[in-house]
Amino acid sequence: MDNNTLDIVIITGMSGAGKTVAIQSFEDMGYFTVDNMPPNLITKFVELLTADSAPYDAVKFDEGDQAVEPKKPGINKLAMVVDMRSRAFFDELQDIVTELSDRPHVNFKLLFLDAKDEELVARYKETRRSHPLAVDGRVLDGITIEREILSDLKNLAEVVIDTSELTPRNLRAQILQKFTGSTESSFRIEVMSFGFKYGLPLDADLVFDVRFLPNPHYIPELRNKTGQDQDVYNYVMEHKESEDFYSHLMAMLEPILPAYQKEGKSVLNIAFGCTGGQHRSVAFAERVSKALKDNWHLNTSHRDKDRRKETVNRS
Repeated sequence: MDNNTLDIVIITGMSGAGKTVAIQSFEDMGYFTVDNMPPNLITKFVELLTADSAPYDAVKFDEGDQAVEPKKPGINKLAMVVDMRSRAFFDELQDIVTELSDRPHVNFKLLFLDAKDEELVARYKETRRSHPLAVDGRVLDGITIEREILSDLKNLAEVVIDTSELTPRNLRAQILQKFTGSTESSFRIEVMSFGFKYGLPLDADLVFDVRFLPNPHYIPELRNKTGQDQDVYNYVMEHKESEDFYSHLMAMLEPILPAYQKEGKSVLNIAFGCTGGQHRSVAFAERVSKALKDNWHLNTSHRDKDRRKETVNRS
């Protein structure tokens, strides 16, 4: 995609057809997402993103200290849900769709989600929510009115997906295929270290406690260093229990990572904890990251690596 092109997807369709799953799927694909966008604000928002005054990315320099022209705009993929919750402005949407389709430097698509009436009724019964157009409380009447209102918009949609027989996972897979051409879901691994004394990371999926390993904290020349320093790393890894733990850990991780991806999980957080999050957990997070990075999209972070140093400096 051209750096100056803005990809825009408007997600609309029948209430209960899966728009929440859809917007989450686009967010996982790296889109800036807006749920329940009032149609009368769409054009102004797009103008803000495409205007000459839109913020540029930070200026960067190449190895020869030459300035590299920043990309613009910072947001280049936008997905919005517009549905009957904004019905006071919904009549404007058809004109907005036509205007966006003709706008230069905008790659626009309209995604319409549909489902059979009986399936929509069943979903509303399951959630015990009322339909936004069911004034007298009858869900089927609201569905009938909504289908009539949306008929012209459905005819304008480049992509129409019937979700009647789809699970959320299947819907995500279809969106991924239709908007990226890929059949594999976006999936990344976040490997982090932390200190138990500062609390467990709330977003961790897999937590491994390495406090059973010999602690570099008690070696004076290593105390103020971290697991990213080679001598600390070597100290942690030279013990038999470290090597045994690593071997068993990788034997477990390597087979299950594809299963997490296949299941449709977008991010897997693997956390290693030691007492202060400075030595052992950092070293193991670094080693596991190095082992996995060639085959997986992976980020590494160390939550508490410098926490002790900061505390000492403040005191």
